[in-house]
Amino acid sequence: METGYAQLTVRFEPPFWTLLYERSSEQGWEACQVTFGAEPRDGEVYAFLLEHWRRLSFSPSVTGTPRNARPITPKQARREARRATAPRAMGTKAQQALTLQREQGKEARRVRSRAEKDAEEARRFARKQEKRREKRKGH
Repeated sequence: METGYAQLTVRFEPPFWTLLYERSSEQGWEACQVTFGAEPRDGEVYAFLLEHWRRLSFSPSVTGTPRNARPITPKQARREARRATAPRAMGTKAQQALTLQREQGKEARRVRSRAEKDAEEARRFARKQEKRREKRKGH
């Protein structure tokens, strides 16, 4: 029976998010890297793997052990799981407040620009209708 393992890591390598897929078996160790644009959600990563896993191009097989070959103790595994699921607190309270303010400004700007765009569209439409009416009137 053949045994092996696979590890999937999503990480940010500025300016893109990358997916590193490693697999190891008795033949050797292989890796594949896929680049995403924006931060992928868990569902997007899962859907991508389901759809494209046959077309992933892995590196040539390397004999030996992968870089994470040392056994992980239960205590380490518990710590890593807690770190992975814990919400990330970004910086100081001041930085968090500035981030929140920036996000609110971004949302307000988006709403305002949408309203301006709709108003401009309505103005153009009204102008076009007026031109049509003028043409139909004749001289």
